[in-house]
Amino acid sequence: MLDIKKIRENSELVLKSLHQRSTEYTLEPIIDLDRQQREIQLVRTELQAKSNEIGKLVGQKMRSGANPQSEEIISLKQEGNDAKAKLAQLEPREKELKAKVESLLLELPNLPSKTTPVGKSESDNVEVRRWGDEYIPEGSNFLSHDQIGEKLGIIDSERAVKVSQSRFVALVGAGAALERALINFMLDRQIEAGYVEVMPPVLINSDSLQGTGQLPKFSEESFKCDKDDLWLTPTAGVPVTNFYRQEILRAEEVPIRHCAYYPCFRREAGSYGKDMRGLIRLHQFNKVELVKIVHPDTSEDEHQKMVKDAEAILQALKLPYRVLELCTGDIGFSAAKCYDLEVWLPEANTYREISSCSNCLDFQARRANIRFKEKGKKGTQFVQTLNGSGLAVGRTMAAILENYQQPDGKVKVPDVLQPYLKQDVLG
Repeated sequence: MLDIKKIRENSELVLKSLHQRSTEYTLEPIIDLDRQQREIQLVRTELQAKSNEIGKLVGQKMRSGANPQSEEIISLKQEGNDAKAKLAQLEPREKELKAKVESLLLELPNLPSKTTPVGKSESDNVEVRRWGDEYIPEGSNFLSHDQIGEKLGIIDSERAVKVSQSRFVALVGAGAALERALINFMLDRQIEAGYVEVMPPVLINSDSLQGTGQLPKFSEESFKCDKDDLWLTPTAGVPVTNFYRQEILRAEEVPIRHCAYYPCFRREAGSYGKDMRGLIRLHQFNKVELVKIVHPDTSEDEHQKMVKDAEAILQALKLPYRVLELCTGDIGFSAAKCYDLEVWLPEANTYREISSCSNCLDFQARRANIRFKEKGKKGTQFVQTLNGSGLAVGRTMAAILENYQQPDGKVKVPDVLQPYLKQDVLG
């Protein structure tokens, strides 16, 4: 959530930053409602002070022996009652205006970082670096990962659709084992890198989705349980960040670094051509997520390290990839700055996203009210939050199947996964 004080004092600057994302955003309704609320607050504060003063004065006069039925006492009490009656009218209106302001604030995205490239769409993203060109397989006529999976009998889409619907897959035999091996491998590596593993609930409440920015704006992108205030979470970043919702941490507790294996659920509305097949764009997919709760002073350094931690998985698997810095028109709703990792897929002859690492600064912390207290300092500060995929498991499997496919139709198992799978070839 954006700071209303910042909007009051620097509305033109805030609007300019929002328009780097999209010109659809406006601040006028928020500014107008906030002005009305503060005007009522000022009147209410004056009336409350007047009511308190009258009550105190009546008490003093009564203790001094004044007649309760005297004209002066009756007049003062009437004046106090009038003030209370006006307060009773103003308080609901003030609460209503505050709620409207907050509702509008919840619809606004984070402001892009000053270092985020300005652009309108993904075509304006900036390539930062590439790795692993020497591992790009030579040749042509590559099979897609879904073709490989079907030939090997390790991906079964037809039966998955039969028991569920389109955009679900079932992994069989070595396919299920490979998925499990990837999850264990990713978790082991991230734990070695200093993350503490968490296994959070799969069903989460609306407050959690609002805290990280999925609600109210993106309710249609998630699956909801109709009879309960519970949702299937779109990413582990939601429950893990919300572990600390409404908490005041000690300064020595941050940074907090978590990793979590998690099944993710997204509606993925629309048609995506070839992505309707295989493991690229599913309603349900597995992911190992990285989440950080940090001090504002270390936020940028922690972001760069998170990107490196995600890259380390691809490097260990010897999968070619590139890093993109997303432009203002392509970063996610809660992000101020974001890097995407894109892995090479030979059949498509292109790079595809496999991880997004976002620095949300204090945007989510304000929504979820996560703060910290430093010794010797008055008050509290908002933490800053970061999240990233370390990695999307299904897309990693897709990249392995395509990059490690052999002329005889088999698939070589990456060296680092062989101890987990207990085999060096699939097929």
